[in-house]
Amino acid sequence: MIADAFGAFLPGPPVEIAGAAGGPLAGLTFAVKDLYDVAGQVTGYGNPDWARTHPPAAGHATVVRQLLDAGADLRGKTKTVELAYGMTGENVWYGTPVNPAAPDRFPGGSSCGSAVAVAAGLVDLAMGSDTAGSVRIPASYCGVYGIRPTWGAVSLVGACPLAPSYDTAGWFAARASVLRRAGEVLLPPGPEAALGPLLKVQEAWVNALPATAAALAPALSAAERVLGPALAVKVAPEGLDAFYEAYRCSMAEEAWTTLGPWITATEPRLGPGVAERFALARAMDPAKAAAGRAFRRVAQARLQSLLAGGAVLVYPTSPIPAPRLGIGLPEQNAVRERTIGVTAIAGLAGLCEVTLPAGRAEGAPVGLSLTAAPGRDRALLALAERVAEALGLPV
Repeated sequence: MIADAFGAFLPGPPVEIAGAAGGPLAGLTFAVKDLYDVAGQVTGYGNPDWARTHPPAAGHATVVRQLLDAGADLRGKTKTVELAYGMTGENVWYGTPVNPAAPDRFPGGSSCGSAVAVAAGLVDLAMGSDTAGSVRIPASYCGVYGIRPTWGAVSLVGACPLAPSYDTAGWFAARASVLRRAGEVLLPPGPEAALGPLLKVQEAWVNALPATAAALAPALSAAERVLGPALAVKVAPEGLDAFYEAYRCSMAEEAWTTLGPWITATEPRLGPGVAERFALARAMDPAKAAAGRAFRRVAQARLQSLLAGGAVLVYPTSPIPAPRLGIGLPEQNAVRERTIGVTAIAGLAGLCEVTLPAGRAEGAPVGLSLTAAPGRDRALLALAERVAEALGLPV
């Protein structure tokens, strides 16, 4: 049994399963966010009423089975924000995990427990999910590697949905090589052609706090040593606020379509922030959601065309380090809006994005993102390993 002083895992007896005797991940351990099915276990989805109204899983989620078949050993299920609809990592029912890299700050959500389990050295890798930033942001906040893969590239069979046209199965690791090795198991074959040039997304760098941008300057230089001098580009002429609004409206409509029937029938208890977000989703104006979907098509065409030849975007994963514990909902919402304007770059276009633990600002970790065209996940993971080595990070 793992000694979990950081509260990364669900309360109660640990869920442990030995992996296959041999395989590419033999000797590694992993954990899974509590929205992935593990045979014989109730998938709680971060909410006691969800757990109460759902039976134990009949089988493993596809990604759980893939990792076990590759030889990795399951060490437990990790906490998640309720119904995966939150960015701070808070859970009033099961407890908020402690950020090992900055204990006075939030761990980030909704894949909070998985990020903490890796950051605390409890497992080698951990599965999360990323809809609006739920792998990338906790990875940045906790100082670990994380990937949001190309939309649809990694199976979500056996995973609880939030907004299916945005949901992705991502993962965390403390070492770039382990992040890549997991990708070799979970990802389909993809283009192995060299990536480049490097494109510096001006809007995202301006959106970041000056301390964040300064902390990431050495990492940007490391990426330039690998791919050559970065070319400055603007990808959001409408502004990042427009990216946020399109994402918010189209995703909220989807979230209510997906989970609204259960919420209406069950009337579950929902914690602060989560309840408000679902209330707003329920009341979403269909015209605003339709406008968000139309904007998404424009952004998708623009970004996929820009990256089709192998170019890589580079920008701060999060504009700020993890917020301090105890800030109110208005401050949390302001951080959310500023952050999702950036995470929506990959989210709207279905791009693959890797975040590296590249610096510290205000005494807390901040991540640098490398983002590539759909289907270039394997090449991007290999590039991230090279950049990490150039920066002197663990590989």
